[in-house]
Amino acid sequence: MADFQQDLVLEALVELGAGRAEMREANRRWQAMLRAPGGRSAAGRYRSVLGPPAGAVRRKTGDLECEALTWPLPLWPGLRFEVLSIPGGGVVTEFLVRAPGAPSPPLRTVEDLTPWSCTVDEAARAFAPAQPLEGSAPTRWRLGFTAPDAAGVRHEVIAEFTWGLLQRLPEVRALP
Repeated sequence: MADFQQDLVLEALVELGAGRAEMREANRRWQAMLRAPGGRSAAGRYRSVLGPPAGAVRRKTGDLECEALTWPLPLWPGLRFEVLSIPGGGVVTEFLVRAPGAPSPPLRTVEDLTPWSCTVDEAARAFAPAQPLEGSAPTRWRLGFTAPDAAGVRHEVIAEFTWGLLQRLPEVRALP
């Protein structure tokens, strides 16, 4: 997320009582775990790093039977980190979702779409129909949709998300 929102990441580090060196070391350990030969399953890595999930429910995605594992996050109490795992420990998706019972942000205009304000699912619902677009990395998504601004002018919008959390709007073009 620091690629897009360095200032917000630095504020989050202060709130968590951590520094840049700790952040870099955590990333180094995570990358090493990802590349370790004969390492843990994808779901096993998350259990190793985040501990036992706070929630686990069965969920069907198309014909695929999954287990949705969720962990609370101290930085975002209204969100959960969710991993959809398939039998054998493989992972279908891994991103931030709204916590059960936590209110979704009001998303009505382009101005409501500020960094870290909403999840990809919330933006897709608020500005349906939305078109999923290819992201620049496995943990990054892009979403295309139309949305009005505060004055009511409609815009074509491309929104970028990391781990399912809004990072930025690199393209906002007024429609004729």
